[in-house]
Amino acid sequence: MADRIMKRIRGKGRGWVFTPKHFIDFGSRGAVDVAISRLAQSGSIRRLGRGLYDYPRHHDTLGILSPDTATIADAIATQSGDKLAPTGAAAANSLGLSTQVPSRTSYATSGRTRVAKAAGRTVTLRHSRAPVLDSGSDTANAVLQTLAQLGKAHVDADVIRRLATQVDTRALKQLLQARPSMPGWMGDVILKIDTAHHG
Repeated sequence: MADRIMKRIRGKGRGWVFTPKHFIDFGSRGAVDVAISRLAQSGSIRRLGRGLYDYPRHHDTLGILSPDTATIADAIATQSGDKLAPTGAAAANSLGLSTQVPSRTSYATSGRTRVAKAAGRTVTLRHSRAPVLDSGSDTANAVLQTLAQLGKAHVDADVIRRLATQVDTRALKQLLQARPSMPGWMGDVILKIDTAHHG
């Protein structure tokens, strides 16, 4: 079991942050937990926090490096079963709509607002006013979080035009399908983005 787990970890590469849930297809949760504990004790992997581990990256002079905040957030999302997306400022930035430098440690979640600490990093998960799409692309989720950040009053024709140039057909299709789960005004904006995209 430990060998199979280690093989998957090596396949993901150094810097990967994971939870026992990532190996649930290998056997019972108890057996997975025992194997992971042994790997952590032997120093093959590092325990970051409750149920969180990483395959640490090494630097020639700095030694063992801290994991990337985004990878910690991904693992926390897997652990809790929540979907995460970059929050408003980071989402707007990724779509080229904002000059604000976003806080990388804040994520929008479909779950409750909470703060998770791992490896000396603090990751803030904020309950989102916009839906976080489970199978949605990063672009689709970034559009929704940008709209939530801007608010109804600040979404004008210019914003719609700029978002329309950023979305691809796949993201647009996902957004159109998700309209029933959005506030009404947001669903209307998606229709306008669709029109602008095709126009």
